[in-house]
This record gives sequence, structure tokens and C-alpha cells, in this order.
Amino acid sequence: MGQDRDRFSTATRLRLLGEQTAARVYRSQSRRQARRSRLTGRAAFLALVVCSMVVALAYPMRQYVSQRGEIAEQERLAEQAAARVERLRDEKARLQDDAYVRQLARRHLHYVLPGETAFTMNDPEAAREHRTDQGGTGRPWYSNVWDGVDRADQENR
Repeated sequence: MGQDRDRFSTATRLRLLGEQTAARVYRSQSRRQARRSRLTGRAAFLALVVCSMVVALAYPMRQYVSQRGEIAEQERLAEQAAARVERLRDEKARLQDDAYVRQLARRHLHYVLPGETAFTMNDPEAAREHRTDQGGTGRPWYSNVWDGVDRADQENR
């Protein structure tokens, strides 16, 4: 009978109740952790999928952006070429006019029409300034060439 009493005593009941509660809490926590670990696994898989999509799309996007830049550059060059073609067509049309051709010949080649007299005036001061602007010393050009050859020969010795 002492054993029955021990079995139903308050301390024994409380101990059993505590063990049962602890077992339930342990089971509940392990279920929650299992659910949490599954969620973490899903999140990791989702992150892996997103990262792989970003990596897979990065190169084509970079190519797309660089090609758009190249296209814009080519369009700009095409516009410049079209403008140049238009200028050349205008110049070609002007060159069909004999008066324009005569004007160019007179200006650039110093041509004169029959019966006209051409005069060339030399300004010694302007000629001197022109020679010194080009690095000359006022001597004929061939003297400067020979001096350059002599200097080059002396440097090699």
C-alpha cells in the first residue's frame, strides 16, 4: 500500500506532469525547428535561384547596353556622313557653274583673263616676318638645309 500511496502522491504527480510537459515542449520545439529549417532551406534555394538568374542575365544586359551605345555612335556618324554628302553635293553643283570655277582659279591659282594685267607686289617687311615666323634666319632655304645636314653629321661624331 505504501507503493500505491507513493504512486499517487502529489510530488510524484507533479514530477510526472513536469516530465510530460517537458516532453511536449521538446516535441513542439523540434517541430518548430524542423519547420524553420525547411523554411531556411526554401529561402536558400530561392536565393540561389535569384542569384543564378542575376548571373545569367548580367552578361546579356551588359552586351545590350554596350550595343545600344555603339548603335548611338553609329547613328551619330551616319548623320555626320549624310551632312558631309550634302555639302559635297552642294560643292559639286557649284563646280558645274563656270563663273564659280573661274573665281576659284583666279583666287587660288592667280589666273588672269585675257587682256588683264597681273601684278605681284612683294613687301620685304612681310617676307622677313614670314621667314622668321617659320624659323628661318633670312637666308635662302637651301642654306638652312645644308646647315641642318652639317649639324646632324657633327652630332654623330
